[in-house]
Amino acid sequence: MIRLLIADDHPAFRRGLELMLADADDIPIVGEADTGERAVELAESLAPDVILMDLRMPGLDGIEATRRLTRARSAAAVVVLTMFEDDDSVFAAMRAGARGYLLKGAEQDEIIRAIRAAAAGEAIFGPQVAQRIIAHFASGSGSAAAAFPSLTEREREVLEMVATGKGNAVIAHELMISLKTVRNHVSNIFTKLQVSERSQAIVKAREAGLGRA
Repeated sequence: MIRLLIADDHPAFRRGLELMLADADDIPIVGEADTGERAVELAESLAPDVILMDLRMPGLDGIEATRRLTRARSAAAVVVLTMFEDDDSVFAAMRAGARGYLLKGAEQDEIIRAIRAAAAGEAIFGPQVAQRIIAHFASGSGSAAAAFPSLTEREREVLEMVATGKGNAVIAHELMISLKTVRNHVSNIFTKLQVSERSQAIVKAREAGLGRA
């Protein structure tokens, strides 16, 4: 039996999953959570085998909830089930420790297969998400992700531009974001790379292959 916890803040969606999984006799739903905090609490008290985790929930979001479960060495395998398929969301969930990533709208068989695969220790991704992952690594972005796993996709993009010698104002203009947002990204990058100066960040970035012609 695969004990399942559903974490999603929409009651109607949770009910839909209940109906969808009703025929899967080996997947009993042992609990439901409408916030990330509640998901972490129920994971500890109910000891589910798999958690279907939405990313956007009030308070603690699904990524941070997954990260906390990973840090707590929870035995539950997290399978993200969300409407977001952007690179930032996909790779943030993977870095947090998710075993799978599906998009809402996935067919019944796909969701059941993902739950069973995650319970067996496998990693599984929906077709659209798998294509994004393949494209990500095929483009060479994977090497940067491996070198700096704590950075978000946007932070890696900013670091790449910093490594080429571009200033904050130029980065803001090219990415069409505010100067303040760029400064925040740069500050986060410095913290995560454990450097205090731009030159040090550039050295680390170039050692990882960023910023090279």
